[in-house]
Amino acid sequence: MTTLKNQITDVLKATMRAKEMSKLTVIRGLQAAIKQIEIDERKELDDVQVLAVIEKQIKQRKDSIKAFEGANRQDLASKEQAELEILSQFLPAAMTEEELDSIIEQTISAQEATSMKDMGKVMNSLRPLIAGRADPAQVSAKIKAKLA
Repeated sequence: MTTLKNQITDVLKATMRAKEMSKLTVIRGLQAAIKQIEIDERKELDDVQVLAVIEKQIKQRKDSIKAFEGANRQDLASKEQAELEILSQFLPAAMTEEELDSIIEQTISAQEATSMKDMGKVMNSLRPLIAGRADPAQVSAKIKAKLA
C-alpha cells in the first residue's frame, strides 16, 4: 500500500519529467512543508498528518483567493486557484451530503450530545472521520443546526 507521501513523491517525479514548472513548484512547496514538520517534531508523518498539512495549504490558498479577489487582483486569484486544484488532487474523495448528515447523526447519538455545550465533543470525534473529505466549517454549521 502506498502512503500519501509516496504518492506525492510519485506525482513530483512525473511532473519533473513532464517539465510542468508551475505544478512542480506547488508540489515541492507541499513536500517542503511536510519535511519541515517532520524535522521540527523529529518523527515521520503518517497519512492523517500529511492530510492535515495538505488541508492547511489549501486553506491558505482559499484565504489568498478571497484577499486577491477583494483587492481586485484576478490574475493572482486565478494563480492561487490553479495551485489549490493541484493540491486538491491529494485529498480523498469528498463526502456526499447524505454521508455527512448520517455520520453527524451517529456521532451526536454516540456522544449523547443534547446541547451546544456538547459541540466540541462531537466535533473532536468527527475530525478524524471527515479529514480531507468535508469542510470543517460546513460540518460545524450542520452540528450547530442539529444541536440548537
